[in-house]
Amino acid sequence: MLANCFADPAAVGEMADLMRLLSDPTRIRVLGLLQPGEMNVSALCRELTLAQPTVSHHLGLMRTAGLLSTRRDGKQVYYSLNPEHLSAQEPESFHVNVGHVNMSVGFSGLNGNGLIASGVA
Repeated sequence: MLANCFADPAAVGEMADLMRLLSDPTRIRVLGLLQPGEMNVSALCRELTLAQPTVSHHLGLMRTAGLLSTRRDGKQVYYSLNPEHLSAQEPESFHVNVGHVNMSVGFSGLNGNGLIASGVA
């Protein structure tokens, strides 16, 4: 019989932390903006219409969680999806694999008006 991952407090804690991180609309928008490729902080601020400290705060949390990678070019820092932990499956969905958590998150419906999440390992 397979052990139930929901009985493991550490695994459940990791899942709750990741879901908490992804529960912020700005962070979900950042994932969508970075899906086609890397962007620097200035470009993300323009697209999100948010101040640089706010965007940097969100990016820092996502980078610490392993979802984003960075590349420095002079004074500019470029962010991209970390392919070790996050991959775009389709234009409206992502697959996340961090620690004990393995799940897909995306929008359902033709116009993307419903959020779905599935697959915990």
